[in-house]
Amino acid sequence: MDLGEIAPPAGRYAPSPSGDLHVGNLRTAVLAWLFARTTERTFLIRMEDLDRTAVGSDQQQLADLAALGLDWDPPVIYQTTRLASYQSVIDGLRDQGRTFECFCTRREILDAPSAPHAPQGAYPGTCRDLTDAERAERRATGRAPAVRIRTDVDHFTVHDLLHGDHTAAVDDFVIQRNDGTPAYNLAVVVDDAAQGIDQVVRGGDLLSSAPRQAYLATLLGHRPPTYAHVPMVLNEKRIRLSKRDGAVTLGDLAEHGVTADQVLTHIARSLHLAADGESVNLPTLADRFDPAALPKEPWILTDAEWR
Repeated sequence: MDLGEIAPPAGRYAPSPSGDLHVGNLRTAVLAWLFARTTERTFLIRMEDLDRTAVGSDQQQLADLAALGLDWDPPVIYQTTRLASYQSVIDGLRDQGRTFECFCTRREILDAPSAPHAPQGAYPGTCRDLTDAERAERRATGRAPAVRIRTDVDHFTVHDLLHGDHTAAVDDFVIQRNDGTPAYNLAVVVDDAAQGIDQVVRGGDLLSSAPRQAYLATLLGHRPPTYAHVPMVLNEKRIRLSKRDGAVTLGDLAEHGVTADQVLTHIARSLHLAADGESVNLPTLADRFDPAALPKEPWILTDAEWR
């Protein structure tokens, strides 16, 4: 896909290639595929590889998605190939007076007094209005600055297909880290707009970041996507599932005799799309899919699930 062309409406799945996908990741991928394919959208895969990655994990992730029966529209985009695009947007915002350099550490932000009603950890505006002399003084210490967006709102509201209207505080958030890496909140907005992604289906833990991203999309002249933040998969302690929980990846489960088809069937049951004892495939799930009927509560995954 030439990202310079106008792209057709699309949904996407955007994993970080830092290791094997676990069942929670796979369940979200299945839902993203179902939302896109049942609304006649293209379905794209984007590797969000700006942070730590594991060699070969991208190909293993693609193989695991294919093993479940998922298909996608090529090519797979890697964020590390799009650094120039992110920098162009950052430079444009800077030229508009929409950014400022921030020399604060995370600890300094947490320890600083917050504005009334601001959530804990919200940026208090410490570096927002530094003079040239003050910036020069901070630079002289050797501390490299991050770049923050200069927002003109306190809150922003998004509409989520599963959660309804969701309003959250929007502070002067980071769009470029102090090592020069584009921040997630910027890269995801730039990529979604460039790829024509107007439907974002992802884990419920990311709902809190949607208002920031939707605000930035609007600031850049883009229409924010339709959101659907789906329930998480938790372990028996009701903590977000991770590889530390044991046999939760396709590779691990295969060693215990659990096939990819069986994993898909278990995912389908957790979504109320398959009956006990029934084996299903993705076309069957697409025929049955109704977003309004999806469970709203997390799926608690136990060892007994695979017995």
